[in-house]
This record gives sequence, structure tokens and C-alpha cells, in this order.
Amino acid sequence: MTRTTIGITLSMLVLGGSALAQTPPAQTPPPQTPPAQAQPAPQPLPPRPFPEGARVAYLNIQLVASNSAQGRMYSARIQELQKAKNDELASKQKELQAAQQKLQQGATVMSDTARSQLEKDIDRMTRELQFLTQNAQAEVQDLQADLQADFQAQLEPIIEKVAMAKNLQMVFSVGDSGLVWADRGLDITAEVIKEFDEANKGKAPAGGGR
Repeated sequence: MTRTTIGITLSMLVLGGSALAQTPPAQTPPPQTPPAQAQPAPQPLPPRPFPEGARVAYLNIQLVASNSAQGRMYSARIQELQKAKNDELASKQKELQAAQQKLQQGATVMSDTARSQLEKDIDRMTRELQFLTQNAQAEVQDLQADLQADFQAQLEPIIEKVAMAKNLQMVFSVGDSGLVWADRGLDITAEVIKEFDEANKGKAPAGGGR
């Protein structure tokens, strides 16, 4: 069986995860927004009998990612890192906003030396926050890439196992193939999830190393 690169982005698994904090404008505190509410992961449709003699099938890779135990674990790891980075950035952002407020409220009564020093501190904190934000985004992206590669490496042999058991010649990914209609009996998503979970049962977490 010829393997095809699986097109999947594990960042899509992060349901309800907030984006990394962005550096605010120099003098304007950012508006407060309520946290996003996590939405339940879409579920595979109930399976139908596989058509007798069929040699092709399809699956929904994103459903495998969002419903398999391995995919959910990787999603949780990405969310955990995002939250840690957001908390770190929020603390720095709060310090910056306090300094900006102090300058706004006390600029007229401060000495020139004190005001100049505070302005330098604000400039330094702004640059530090920008640097930390860029580093946080890079770290999350690196983890996503590591977990995506590990997920793909584990999933490919599972797809092959299911395909070989059904004597298939081809398996299509509905998200990448342009498929607009097919007999739902050809959908092997639920079987792949089941086999994937069985293969990873009892295994220690792998991938990413963070």
C-alpha cells in the first residue's frame, strides 16, 4: 500500500483555546473579552455495512484527531502550553498597564527625571512583552509541529491495517480529496479510531518532549 501524507493540523484540535496574548498599544489597555467556550468535538456518523466487494474507502482525519484518545491527549498538551504562556504574558501585560496608568495620572506632578525613567521603563517592558509574545507563539507552534508529526507517524500504519483487512486498494481523506458524495458504508473513520485507540492503550505519552 502506498502511503500518502496525512493533511492534518493539530492546532485545529484546540477547541475553545484562547489565542496567545498580543502586546497592547503603548497607552491603551486592551478590551476584556469573555473566554471562549469549548464546543464538543464532532462525532463520526453511525457506521453502515461496508459494501460487498468495494475496494476503496474514505475517512475523516479530523474526526480521528478529535475523537481518538491520542488526539485528545495531544490537544490537551497544546492547550496546557497555551494557557501557561497566556498566564505569563498576562502578568507582564498587567505590569505594563500599571506603569502606563501611573504615567498618565502622575505625569504633571512627576519630576522630569522620574517621568523620563518611567517612560524608559515602559519602553523596556513593551519590548520585553513583544519578545515574550513572539517566543511563546514559536514554542506553541513547535509543539504543534512535533505532535502533528508524531500523530501522523502513529496513524498511518493503523489506516494501512484497516485497509488491508478490508482488501482495499485506496483510502481517501474527505478533507483533502474534494469528495462531494460517497456511500456512507465506505466510511471507515470509526474503525480507524477504534484500532488507533487499541494500538495506543497502555502506552506512555510520546512526541514533543515538552
